[in-house]
Amino acid sequence: MQMRNIAIIAHVDHGKTTLVDGLLRQSGTFRDNQKVAECVMDSNDLERERGITILSKCTSVDWHGTHINIVDTPGHADFGGEVERILSMVDGVVLLVDASEGPMPQTKFVLGKALKIGLKPIVVINKADKPDARVDEVLDEIFDLFVSLNANDEQLDFPVLYASGRNGWAVKEMTDEKKDLTPLFELILSYVPEPNCEPDAPFRMLATTLEANKFIGRLLTGKIQSGTLHVNDTVKVLNGNNEELERVRISKILAYKGLDRVALEVAHAGDIVAVAGVVKGTVADTLCDFSVEQAIKAQPIDPPTLAMTFSINDSPLAGREGDKVTSRMIWDRLCKEAEGNIALKISRTDQTDTFEVAGRGELQLGVLIETMRREGFELSISRPKVLMKKDENGNLLEPVEEVVIDVDEEFSGTVVEKLGQKRAELVEMIPSQLGNKVRLIFNAPSRGLIGYHSEFLTDTRGTGVMNRIFKDYEPYKGDMVGRRNGVLISAENGTAIAYSLWKLQDRGPMFIDANVPVYTGMIIGEHTKSNDLEVNCCKSKQLTNIRAAGKDEAIDLIPPRKLSLEQALSYIQDDELLEVTPKTLRLRKRILDSLARKRAKPEVME
Repeated sequence: MQMRNIAIIAHVDHGKTTLVDGLLRQSGTFRDNQKVAECVMDSNDLERERGITILSKCTSVDWHGTHINIVDTPGHADFGGEVERILSMVDGVVLLVDASEGPMPQTKFVLGKALKIGLKPIVVINKADKPDARVDEVLDEIFDLFVSLNANDEQLDFPVLYASGRNGWAVKEMTDEKKDLTPLFELILSYVPEPNCEPDAPFRMLATTLEANKFIGRLLTGKIQSGTLHVNDTVKVLNGNNEELERVRISKILAYKGLDRVALEVAHAGDIVAVAGVVKGTVADTLCDFSVEQAIKAQPIDPPTLAMTFSINDSPLAGREGDKVTSRMIWDRLCKEAEGNIALKISRTDQTDTFEVAGRGELQLGVLIETMRREGFELSISRPKVLMKKDENGNLLEPVEEVVIDVDEEFSGTVVEKLGQKRAELVEMIPSQLGNKVRLIFNAPSRGLIGYHSEFLTDTRGTGVMNRIFKDYEPYKGDMVGRRNGVLISAENGTAIAYSLWKLQDRGPMFIDANVPVYTGMIIGEHTKSNDLEVNCCKSKQLTNIRAAGKDEAIDLIPPRKLSLEQALSYIQDDELLEVTPKTLRLRKRILDSLARKRAKPEVME
């Protein structure tokens, strides 16, 4: 049977997963009466809740005698490590671009990676049926993007289709009949080459993803570059330095058939398969025959730009909700995560119960924290900090991101002013053809963008769209203004009383409701002034046996300001921590005791 291996790459929310749904349906992978969830490839809970793809996933369809392996990749820049690895597994890519938004930062990132390794993309302008679609202008923008990324003549001669993944059609010209995705299937078969591999050479396979299966154990997925693999074959594992890590017996070979994995007895060169039985081997290692001495070269991964510390929860309320609270459990879980996610780096610190985790961005680290809390972990998390570097002359360099903002004209002044305060440089300002919208392109230091997204949504009344991607390390841009307001800190252990919170409301907005447990050093609200203020929110109203002439005042509490995980991470300062438990997020001071905090203040400020 003939074979094609393709990846679908695009910016976040341009319709990759929906298009894969359409390909699966129209290839006959699902029965007509089979009930299938929308965005069936987004299989974990966090992906469904956030509406984004976090993990790359494989599937396959059969079309007129050809077996097509399809990889759905993440579109968010924080998960770019997933995209980089996957591209080494495929022989062609379908580049999806939104018909109204056009190429976005992540489009540029994934396309650049694909062009660099010599892949020839098929361009699909998706959502072509939208009322604000501008297919001709978007096609020009895509061509300009190819040129700016140094595409060769062959890559510049890319085929184009116009499609609607949601409605399940693709056409060569907008005037053609819009009935199904047959033109896309036909183009994949005619344009994407068969897998470039050596069937008669000794067995070699590069591991590109790792997962744990509770029944089978560790599963390594990759494309077989050469030779044949049978169940029960013994192979060796080489790392990137051509050092042998282990010799293992392959206990299971699994291939993708639609959404299901089916067991195979034998797999051939060009197949994308998952194998079980490997103990030490991990992502970027090579599984091979004993006669092979050279490991397959893995694609280098861009380095992390953001780090935060994970430590045990040592607050007075620790251990009430989670069952995984020891530093050993946290370290083991982080090691397991770093093994499969090579864009993540973990390391120990000088404190035995604190570990540093470095990644691509707030979202990637936020997803890890959210996953761990759902597994029953309790953690204390520090404020994210950007990872600086020094050049050969000893000058400090910091990560800078390209930020693309689409916003109504009336809010553009506020956005430019706020980002200016965060040392961002306005590179380009493009008015929309639809009027009253404008696209702003900035180069901004990563440290200025930590936590800016929620402020941005407030400033634009929820109508702005912000996309960002790592650009480069550039000279340090100088100091910038941090959080201006102080916080309200609980001075007592106990339970927050409605009467006390009501009396404290004029001091600033609260983060907690009444009847919530609090402890000394816990942050319960934001102070209206720049200094921190210790308050007692556990004091109830003193009752007397003398009857009051007037009636009691009605307690009218303003609803508290509830921070999401990402908002809370960006809100805390260096002397504060975020306490994360399976059901609760609490802000707290790093040092809970008031006197100890005052003595340590000079060191904290340094």
